[in-house]
Amino acid sequence: MRAVVLREFASPLRVDEIDLPTAGAGQVLVRIVASGVNPLDTKIQAGQAPHARVRPPAVLGLDLAGVVVAVGPDVTSFQPGDEVYGLTGGVADLQGSLAEYAAVDCRLLARKPGALSMREAAALPLALITAWEGLVDRAGVSAGQKVLVHGGAGGVGYVAIQLARARGAEVYATGSSSSIEVIRSLGAVPIDYRVSGVEEYVGTHTAGQGFDIVVDTVGGPTLDASFAAVRTYEGHVVSALGWGSHSLAPLSFRGATYSGVFTLLPMLTGQGREHHGEILREGAALADAGALRPRLDPRRFTLDTVAEAHELVARGAGAGKVVVDVEA
Repeated sequence: MRAVVLREFASPLRVDEIDLPTAGAGQVLVRIVASGVNPLDTKIQAGQAPHARVRPPAVLGLDLAGVVVAVGPDVTSFQPGDEVYGLTGGVADLQGSLAEYAAVDCRLLARKPGALSMREAAALPLALITAWEGLVDRAGVSAGQKVLVHGGAGGVGYVAIQLARARGAEVYATGSSSSIEVIRSLGAVPIDYRVSGVEEYVGTHTAGQGFDIVVDTVGGPTLDASFAAVRTYEGHVVSALGWGSHSLAPLSFRGATYSGVFTLLPMLTGQGREHHGEILREGAALADAGALRPRLDPRRFTLDTVAEAHELVARGAGAGKVVVDVEA
């Protein structure tokens, strides 16, 4: 089969012919139709993501949507012909989605939402699972809460807004002036972080009390701002990028709590993979109910033009999630 192979970190990606995998115990063989491109993919290629534990040569690509063509021993949850999506590889020793086929742990998959195309489904898994683990699993978002999403027009933020609103929360989201209308279109109140400081927007939107939940999808100084924006006593900050050194004093002085999200953990350790499948099933139900959709960059890429897709994502120039069409 054809696959995009990383031979060395920071080296150009190229299409090679590699062996077609077979479905082992607990796996299904998926014919990949579309592969989502994430900023993490570009960092892995550059050798700047040691937490992903990739050893070249490796096939990159985290998200996929495709069709089951064979099932391994003891697999009863899927059958050939099922359309599926998932966050399935591209880290550790798991083959990525920039290939025509992949043998995938069936626990990492769910049936594709019927309301979404293959391209749309491939855009969702990493963002959906990250947002769900933060908002639902860690923070327990519920109706009536005020939720602040930092980076509301980004991949995870775009999904987080929709999840929070689907659960009845009142949502606010930060972004630059160019993303204000995108945020507003999702039903969230936009906040231009370049115009309004933390104290100002906390005062304006919460009467100085702080937000019940703050979702950080940016990291760095934005996580520090999150600690200053959360509600006293009952507030909860969640971050998918809490890797730096931060003062916890603003959080502690509010008696608030913090949770980190590391979405790759089940893929790296093998533990908790069933929950990824559960989240994807919940997300599919939301999508089919019209409550969850990705935002796609309109440009089209193939395995032969993956380098262009990676370059676009690395520059942060995508107008939504970039997706590679694996199957023409």
